[in-house]
Amino acid sequence: MTAYSPAVPAASTRPEDSGHRFDARRRWAASLELGFSSRQGATRLARARHLGPLRVQRPFYPEGRDGACHLYLLHPPGGLVSGDSLSVSAEVETGAHALLTTPAANKLYRADHHGVAWEQHTRLRAADGSRLEWLPQETIAFDGSRGGQSTTIELAGEARCLGWEVLVLGRPASRLPYVSGCIEQRFRLLRDGRPLWLERQPLDPAHPRFRGHWGQGGASVQATLWAVGLSEEGEAIEALRGRLPESPRWAVTVRHGVLLLRYLGDERNEAWRLCEAAWKVLRPRLIGREACAPRIWRT
Repeated sequence: MTAYSPAVPAASTRPEDSGHRFDARRRWAASLELGFSSRQGATRLARARHLGPLRVQRPFYPEGRDGACHLYLLHPPGGLVSGDSLSVSAEVETGAHALLTTPAANKLYRADHHGVAWEQHTRLRAADGSRLEWLPQETIAFDGSRGGQSTTIELAGEARCLGWEVLVLGRPASRLPYVSGCIEQRFRLLRDGRPLWLERQPLDPAHPRFRGHWGQGGASVQATLWAVGLSEEGEAIEALRGRLPESPRWAVTVRHGVLLLRYLGDERNEAWRLCEAAWKVLRPRLIGREACAPRIWRT
């Protein structure tokens, strides 16, 4: 929990000092730091420190005490507005197995009239012999949203990792497409400090790439699923191709030991079902356990 600190003197509570600005220099920070350890064969949440509106619910063990520790990341505001700066970090120690998810979609709201951007950073570290699953619900970018997201995953030794990111651009069901704004996504996946997958993706409706068939192609939903640590990558790909519905909207490949499944289309539910189905295929091969969906997904 956040450590107690004495009251700040009145002379230092001006808006420009407190962070509660309402001009182009506004910045409201929140952070969450998690640590998981293995004790007597069970994964425990050993550390949880937060600043601002980022929390976790108590750990759940739907797979038994020797299974994954399921943890829900909570952001009570429900989305990011101009000036928000969110940071989530998690470290999984040797022998531990953590599954992190969210109770609802993350929303990226329209920028204010100053055009102030938001930012969101995720850093996940898995020690040798640990297992990490990063399975957040989708992110919805409202028209006019501006900001940057970065995800860094650092694996050590024989750590295994499986995760996904699902992004919905605009709100097509409400006839509110993403036609303005700019979002930049960065992804870094490393093992023992060596890059396995580096990616930068700008999403700007004003750029030809956004509509071009060589880029986004006008699609409003995209998803990426990754798995690192598979012993039989070719067999896993064949299993995915045999069990997932055939469609030109997804493809799967392996690069530098990272299995990547991509979706590009216009249906959030289709993208989510695809990722969940792929997870059910890959999890037993990667971790040796059948998929156990967090119950929060069904509420």
